Amino acid sequence: MSIFSAVVVFAMVWAMVMLILLQTGVRTQGDTGSRVEGTHASAPEFVGLKRRLWRATWIAFLIWAPLVWLIVSGLIGIDDIRWITGRSV
Repeated sequence: MSIFSAVVVFAMVWAMVMLILLQTGVRTQGDTGSRVEGTHASAPEFVGLKRRLWRATWIAFLIWAPLVWLIVSGLIGIDDIRWITGRSV
């Protein structure tokens, strides 16, 4: 696995983790009862984006490191993916 491939895999894992974290623990303006004029009641009260970015980075790293190790060690290869899916890649 090249460095570029490892970076691409990290970016994909990070994006999936970030999309999950954006949906968890969100309090809406309707929940708190403090709706800002011109916004919908389902708009988030406080997103905490910086904290979510750091959490996504750490969680993605914890998923990415073993995944890269499995690929580099040869335990998982393209032939294994073909065997699991039953079709050629």
